[in-house]
Amino acid sequence: MKGGSIRQHIPQRTCMACRKVRPKRELIRLVRIADGSVEVDINGKRAGRGAYLCRVQECWEIGLKGNQLEYALRTTLTQDNRDQLIKAAEKLSFSAI
Repeated sequence: MKGGSIRQHIPQRTCMACRKVRPKRELIRLVRIADGSVEVDINGKRAGRGAYLCRVQECWEIGLKGNQLEYALRTTLTQDNRDQLIKAAEKLSFSAI
């Protein structure tokens, strides 16, 4: 390319709680693994069906309170699995957007 700049493609994903489209790196991926449970995927590379949430506490509360996460990941969360995700969310650093 002569004189042009190379634009790098930045993958975009939608937060399942607030429905805002953001760069993938700004969101946290939740993944349904083979046994049907859901885990936080910090690196965003684990195999399995994924859904994304913003790094905002309100989005995590919305995503975990109803069945929105279950619908997006096509699974049923046990209370134990839901509690594990709540504890994982508490360890994350949330930002104000």
